[in-house]
Amino acid sequence: MTTVIDAEGAVLGRLASTVASRALDGEEIAVVNAEEIVVSGDPDEVAENYRARDEEKSDRGPLHPKRPDGIAKRTVRGMLPYKRQRGKEALGRVKFYIGVPAEYEDSEHETPDDTVEDIAKGGYVTLDEVSRRIGANVTW
Repeated sequence: MTTVIDAEGAVLGRLASTVASRALDGEEIAVVNAEEIVVSGDPDEVAENYRARDEEKSDRGPLHPKRPDGIAKRTVRGMLPYKRQRGKEALGRVKFYIGVPAEYEDSEHETPDDTVEDIAKGGYVTLDEVSRRIGANVTW
């Protein structure tokens, strides 16, 4: 059975660590509304950090995603031993979706413990806005 997590208002790092540990425990996880995940910090600085990652690459890589679901999955990957078999299998059990796909509309959604209300005064920006600022082809 797949666990469905509604990521609206969830903090990226906290959500990613929870998803990574649960995936390592063998749980199948689908995260919906990935575009509504927030990154804490000044919006301009956060977008500039993601843009700088993309600009420093060569033709061969590393390749950094620009879509919200790709950014979130890459963050989870960084918290897994993805070069080992155990980590590869765990990463395969994690799916991120923009919006809510039809197959998960009727299922019960979990909400993360840490949301945007728990962030201090520093500000935040959604992954949707980050993707738009770094030049993603907005098709969602």
